[in-house]
Parts: sequence; structure tokens; C-alpha cells
Amino acid sequence: MKLSDPTKLSLTIGIVISLLFVVFEISTYQAAGHTIKWYFIAGGGLFFFAVIFFIIRYSVENFIYEKIRVIYKTIHRFKKSSQDPKKPTLGQDTIEKVNQEVMRWQKDTHQQIEDLKQRAQYRREFIGNVSHELKTPIFNVQGYILTLLDGAVDDPKINRQYLERTEASVNRLINIVEDLEDISQLESGALRLKEEKFDVVELAKEIEDQLEMKAQKRGIKLYFRKKYDKSIIVKADHHRIRQVFTNLIDNSIKYGRDTGSTKISFFDMHDHILCEVTDDGPGIPEDALPRVFERFYRTDKARSREKGGTGLGLAIVKHIIEAHNQTINVRSKEGIGTTFAFTLRKA
Repeated sequence: MKLSDPTKLSLTIGIVISLLFVVFEISTYQAAGHTIKWYFIAGGGLFFFAVIFFIIRYSVENFIYEKIRVIYKTIHRFKKSSQDPKKPTLGQDTIEKVNQEVMRWQKDTHQQIEDLKQRAQYRREFIGNVSHELKTPIFNVQGYILTLLDGAVDDPKINRQYLERTEASVNRLINIVEDLEDISQLESGALRLKEEKFDVVELAKEIEDQLEMKAQKRGIKLYFRKKYDKSIIVKADHHRIRQVFTNLIDNSIKYGRDTGSTKISFFDMHDHILCEVTDDGPGIPEDALPRVFERFYRTDKARSREKGGTGLGLAIVKHIIEAHNQTINVRSKEGIGTTFAFTLRKA
């Protein structure tokens, strides 16, 4: 039987004191000239040992318990437990259990601290990005207006040009605010989806037609993986899925290579349909893939801002797909291209 440390300590002290008691009794009897009665001395020694053992063990247990009780209370308080921990039985490796509890709590707390640090870092990045995205068009508008007020308003060639630039900057501000509102509603669950049945192939063709001129300016070809004569009916929010296709195809045009191509594909997955948008652009670095759906995250900040956009498109796309209880993922290889794939439920 494995003995606990308090029990071992109590036995040791009890034996030592009992032996001292026996030696003292023997010495006393011999000094008084009495005959040594061994059964009396042995009985007294055992009785004395038992008393000492239980007194010491009780004292040690209470001493240790009062110490570990503080640790237990602290741990349970941080765990938001309303229950006061019961007094442990020290004969069952309690010290080791307390040690394991402390180590487990320390590990959980460390992870929570790291998560909070990461969230704080994302929050700082988000605030910095929002500030930057808003300041750029605001300063542009301010510059155009000040130029017009300084006399350029009287020059017909300049005033119209600057007013058009001001309008473009104001439209950019409106787009940022609208995207931020969408993100806020999607993340809070305040946005209600209006699900309906529609042909997802037909929707993709409409987006392709709308963005064809933009693609032609860069020599990019938009095409479907194969000719879809048969409709694919899904049940989803038509307006929001339009947003998804528009963002993904528009991104493939913005960040794809000149004279490249964008391919739209559909794959049957029993109760679901897999939709893919693939480009043959420069691709996304592997270490950046886990963050592409973050708000304002850009793999190449300077180049991305030159291309326009709010930096919120992919974050919105992810939230829309997840609001439909579906999944979206990205795969990419530098120098080959990028594919965004998401699922939709068939009607």
C-alpha cells in the first residue's frame, strides 16, 4: 500500500517519540531500582505512539489543507466556479493532484492570455486599417475642394475634373461604410437572409457579363469550365450570393495577371453544389493563406490599394457563406494561381 507523505511523516515522528518514551521509562525504572515490566512499557509505548501519530497526522493534514485550500479557491474563482472545494483526502496523492490542477490551470490561463493578445493585435490592425482607408479618400476630397476654392473653380477644364475626382472619393467612402455595415450585421447575426430558389449558373453568367468589359481592359478572359445548358437550382439569399460571385470574380480581375484568365466551375456534391472561381494570377504566399478572409488584410498592401477596393470583400464573402451554414476555402500556389471554392445547398 502506497503511503502519502503526511502519513510517512506522522509515522516517523510517532516512532521516534515512542522510542524516546520507552527509553525514558526504562531509565526511570532502573534508576528507581524497580523490576522492568516489559509488557507494561511496550503497552505504554504503543499507546503513546498511537496518540502521537494521530495528533501529528491531524495537525499536518490541517496545515497542508489550509495551504492548498487557498490554491484551490484561487483556481476555482478564476474558473468562475461557485462551489467551495471540498476538503481533500491527503492519503490519495492529493499533493500530486493539486500540482496537476495548478499546471492545467496555468496552461489554460496561458492560452487565454495568448488569445487575448492575438485579438488585441487584430483590433489594433483593424483600427489602423479603418483609419487609413477612411483618411485617404477624405484627404483627397479635402485637397480637391481646397484647390477649387483657391481659384480652380473658375477654370472649366479643371473644375469638372476635380469634381469628378471628388465624386469618386466620396463613392469610395460610401463603399467602405456600406461594407463595414455589412460586416457588422453579419458578425452580430442581425442580418436576416432572404432565402429563395434560383439558378446559380444563370446568376454567375450575369456577373460574368457585367464584369466582361473590366476584364477586357486587362486582356483577361472570363469563361466557364464547361458549357452549362442545364440549370442548377439552389436555395440561398440571391442578393448575397450575387455579392459573393461579384467579389470573387472582381478580385480575380484586379489581382490576376494581364492577358490571363478566370474560370468559373460547378461540381455536383449530392445535396450541395461546389462553386469555384479560379485565376492564373501570381498566387498568394502560403503563410498568408490563413489570413486572406480577415478584414482589411492584404498580402501586398501597396499594390492592393492601387487596385482599389475596401479590403473587406473577402471577409464579407466568408460571413455570407457561413451565414448560409456552408463553407468556403482558398487554395493557391505562387506563380500558378488561386482558387476560391464555396458550397451551396441544392433546392
